Amino acid sequence: MNYQVTARKWRPMVFDDVIGQHHVSDTLRNALAQNRLAHAFIFSGTRGCGKTTTARILARAVNCLTPKNFEPCNECEVCREIIDGRSLDVIEIDGASNNGVEKIRELRESVRYLPARGKRKVYIIDEVHMLSTGAFNALLKTLEEPPAHVLFIFATTELHKVPATILSRCQRYDFRRIGITEIVDRLRFIAGQEQITIDDDALLLIAKKGDGSMRDSQSIFDQVISFCGTTVNARQVGDALNIVDQDLFFRVSDVLRANDTAGALDLVKDVINSGFDIKEFVAGLAEHFRNMLIVRSTNSTTLIEESEQHRKRYAADAMAFSLQDILRILKTASDTEASIKYSAQPRFKLEVMMVQLTKMERSVQIDELITRIDDLKKKLQSEGSVALHQPVSTPPAAEPARPRPVIAPRAQEPLPEEPPFPSEPPEAPESYRPVPAAAAEPREVPKERKERTVAAAPRYAVQDIQPKYTFAAPVKPAGEEPKSTAPTAPPIDATLEDVRRGWNAIVDEMRRKKISVGTILGETMPVEVSNGTLQIACGDDFHRGTLYRNKEILAETINSILNSRLRIEPIMSDGGYQTRPEPGHTPAAGASGPAPAPQKAAVPAVSVDDHPLVKKLYSEFGAEKA
Repeated sequence: MNYQVTARKWRPMVFDDVIGQHHVSDTLRNALAQNRLAHAFIFSGTRGCGKTTTARILARAVNCLTPKNFEPCNECEVCREIIDGRSLDVIEIDGASNNGVEKIRELRESVRYLPARGKRKVYIIDEVHMLSTGAFNALLKTLEEPPAHVLFIFATTELHKVPATILSRCQRYDFRRIGITEIVDRLRFIAGQEQITIDDDALLLIAKKGDGSMRDSQSIFDQVISFCGTTVNARQVGDALNIVDQDLFFRVSDVLRANDTAGALDLVKDVINSGFDIKEFVAGLAEHFRNMLIVRSTNSTTLIEESEQHRKRYAADAMAFSLQDILRILKTASDTEASIKYSAQPRFKLEVMMVQLTKMERSVQIDELITRIDDLKKKLQSEGSVALHQPVSTPPAAEPARPRPVIAPRAQEPLPEEPPFPSEPPEAPESYRPVPAAAAEPREVPKERKERTVAAAPRYAVQDIQPKYTFAAPVKPAGEEPKSTAPTAPPIDATLEDVRRGWNAIVDEMRRKKISVGTILGETMPVEVSNGTLQIACGDDFHRGTLYRNKEILAETINSILNSRLRIEPIMSDGGYQTRPEPGHTPAAGASGPAPAPQKAAVPAVSVDDHPLVKKLYSEFGAEKA
């Protein structure tokens, strides 16, 4: 008798023998018992999980002459024909090589004929996702309403490639990956029947290499038997399959724990010299630290698929790493595994990873830091070197209160009695806070300016330039409660001169609130105050439109600084003023501009000398007009 590989020789023959797919086996057996079997099925799952095997068992079960508990007897003539592959009633089609529409047309013609010997004609199409679009379309009508004697069974590893119109006409069964424990048990049973002596560690290595596929595991089992003979151990399996020894991964843990960079590079050299695949080594290293992560997180080794000896070692070694360190190592290993796939120098990638891991600083828990700090506090207090939590003996000097600046009325108007400053006025914005008078050397104020008090500090408040205007405000000592409260100064009717004097502070504050509006405002000029409305001349429609859309916040800012109640009206300047003089020309004060815009009143021409910034420069540097 010719030799048969283990996967064929020990293929399950009844539903109960299918490993790991009881949810499918029980459903099909119950459907047969209740005579509720559908006309089309689609089995999906990874390779080697039992899809085609289950399809053949179902084909025998529906045609068996003497079924036992709705399982095929595998002894009658019909069952033997199906097992030997010579039955005319069970047709297996490879979808990968017969994917054209012509094959499906032939199938449509053959389904009209009754089965030769069995009860039903069964069509098993493997890798059905490989059929062409035309083949799927040709199959739709037959699949939806097949003859009563026809049964379709489809199998695929890529269910997402099957059209939804096909899926909706079939009963879908998802096959699961087979667990390592189930594979080990099945291989142990087969080894016993074949009189092979093999230890559990060797079976575990084979099952892990099979990656959830029973067929792959059985093929590896045959390969190992050919290499080792009838007595097999784990080391022989590792040599036969070129599997990285688990002790090598524990060596990695040791060098990382000791921050031994030289030892890590020697380990990489051993990996290369042993002929191990670098990508597989990095993948195994990630699995190694995954096992440590499980132990560190659960304080248990039950979720680790390793031998008992290795589980004990994981339980001991995992405690040397914090959870955060293990997560960082896993992240580095995963990134390296992905980059090695496309690297021309995988060894360099591995060496860089090992150096990074050995140089990685260890994580420290917050509670550990708190404990260290508490210990340090107790030590310092016991030695009397530092008195912790001692209040500061001298409080810092309090800053002088910054009242909201108020513009004094014009000189030619009757001066109302100036209300006292509030004891705790609102704090002015940082951009235009005045420098206290005591902080800089006073300068002589021009006579014509002594009658007024300006509301804002210079636009550029630097310590070597004394502001022209200072405020005398009471200083509230630290810790002292406010005593008497004076009434807040009522809003005044600000004039154009008042607005121009405070214009720099207004622009600075507007830039702080909304820089785009403040920048545009710096390129405009207040030209008239009439009936409580401040007209601001703009150079173009864009500036005017921007100020108009933001006139509420602009009015709020101006009135807050000037203590006024002005409304804002942006207008077009129509060339009536210049923000800077032309070269070689000084505009005369009072020069008239061009004709006013039709929709607005004429804007008075403004000399550049009247600009607040120009006036400020004249005053600060003692300059005179040439």
